[in-house]
Amino acid sequence: MMFQMKGCKAVRGLAAVAGANLAVAFLSAGAAFAQAADFVIGAPRPNQMGLPYPVTPIAREMNFFHDAILLPIITVICLFVLALLVIVVSKFNEKANATPSRTTHHTGLEIAWTIIPVLILVVIAVPSFHLLNNQLTMPNADMTIKVTGNSSWAWTWTYPKDEGGGFEFQARLLDQDTLAPGKLKLLDVDNEAVVPVNKTVRLQVTADVVGVIHGFVIPSFGVRIDAVPGRLNETWFKAEREGVYYGQCSKICGKDHAYMPVVIRVVSEEAYKVWLEKARKEYAQTESPVRVADASAAR
Repeated sequence: MMFQMKGCKAVRGLAAVAGANLAVAFLSAGAAFAQAADFVIGAPRPNQMGLPYPVTPIAREMNFFHDAILLPIITVICLFVLALLVIVVSKFNEKANATPSRTTHHTGLEIAWTIIPVLILVVIAVPSFHLLNNQLTMPNADMTIKVTGNSSWAWTWTYPKDEGGGFEFQARLLDQDTLAPGKLKLLDVDNEAVVPVNKTVRLQVTADVVGVIHGFVIPSFGVRIDAVPGRLNETWFKAEREGVYYGQCSKICGKDHAYMPVVIRVVSEEAYKVWLEKARKEYAQTESPVRVADASAAR
């Protein structure tokens, strides 16, 4: 008995030590992950399952809606239907049920299979409408950027002059034959758009009037909006983590549809000011590409 008690104490001691070591390991791993996650690469990963890592309030709400509401509901429905199929196959076959029932309808069952789906749709609709409202309600923006989908399968980014910009540039896919180490295939571009962290950005999205419809998508931001020729669509985001975030055109817009990525780099406010000053010089236009006729000459 004494030996058993000592053995139990020894086992409990070993378990406590192992638990403490495991806790330290988890804490260390968590700290390392948090440190590594200070800079986020918002791109697909090999063997990834689930939605991309969210870095905006809208993207987080989308992830919650999918993971906490839609996924459990569809899982329960699938398991329920599977159980019904198993019961039907095993219980109502010719061997097990040689004399079938003559029942043609059941009032309670018919009421149930009408009301229950309606209640499920209501449960889905409430958070869905809340999410849509948050997406479409434009908050007070700290800055505005215009994005134009070009007929040459590139994106033109325009930073307005009244917000310290006054320039625009095109972002094109990097040459895949000379791709530098660390660059992502079919995702990295020659000129990245840059925005400051924790700032609300209004995006005005359109397409060339002689072009086609493009789809502007950045999954980590929860942003998906059409770029339509002759129409100015608006959306917004507020990136809360520094990093590089990738997206792609989601419309089948022509021969180079697969080569039209979207890249936004989120940096600190100080780094953004430095980039803005550099961009003004690099992308400055010596003269306006648009000339307006003098109306006085027609009088």
